[in-house]
Amino acid sequence: MANILNSLSKVPKGDVVLSVRDIKKTFMEGGQPLHILRGGGFDLHRGEIVAMVGQSGSGKSTLLQCVGLLDRPTSGSILIDGVPAQKMDEDARTIVRRKKLGFVYQRHNLLSDFTALENVMLPMMADGADTGAAAARAMKLLKSANVAHRASHLPGEMSGGEQQRTAVARALANAPEILLADEPTGSLDPAHATAVFELLLDLVRRNKMALLFVTHDMNLAARADRTITIKDGIVK
Repeated sequence: MANILNSLSKVPKGDVVLSVRDIKKTFMEGGQPLHILRGGGFDLHRGEIVAMVGQSGSGKSTLLQCVGLLDRPTSGSILIDGVPAQKMDEDARTIVRRKKLGFVYQRHNLLSDFTALENVMLPMMADGADTGAAAARAMKLLKSANVAHRASHLPGEMSGGEQQRTAVARALANAPEILLADEPTGSLDPAHATAVFELLLDLVRRNKMALLFVTHDMNLAARADRTITIKDGIVK
């Protein structure tokens, strides 16, 4: 595991941060194989914003789960900063998720018993950060997401847009190189969706991260640097 993590720290800036090749994922359903992903791939470069589109059930979320190291593909390769994910044990995958990847979901997934500030602090605390340093950075991130005034509020005391802004701040807690977003505005009304998406693009570009986001909204997809499509299980 140490060798893998050392390799991750030596990748030159500006290179490919995520590479997917011949990705396949099969589930068993009723004793029969269900082929969700059937091959294909793509590269994601540092600082690049890429939209992933395709019909419902095409495998977009499954692919995002695989590249986010939350699930393993049946076959194919996923390289993060040039290091094969298939060679990582579960401990290494957890550390890479924590240090290299940020996640924004369709639903905010904030912990209901913790304040906005505490929700943003948690990823840093899990990574061993000092409480004071974590609180200071969390407040800075909440401010950048325009929700600092909600720092002491529980999720249930916030609007949907405020909750999703807090979720974006949380995704940036450990300064990830890659941000993965699954329909990040899908649960919001049009006005709040536009505001949250503008925030997401601004923070990604300002922090020079790579962003891969799933969307059904072709207007949002058009804002990306480029688009990849999943059709009939093939990533194009």
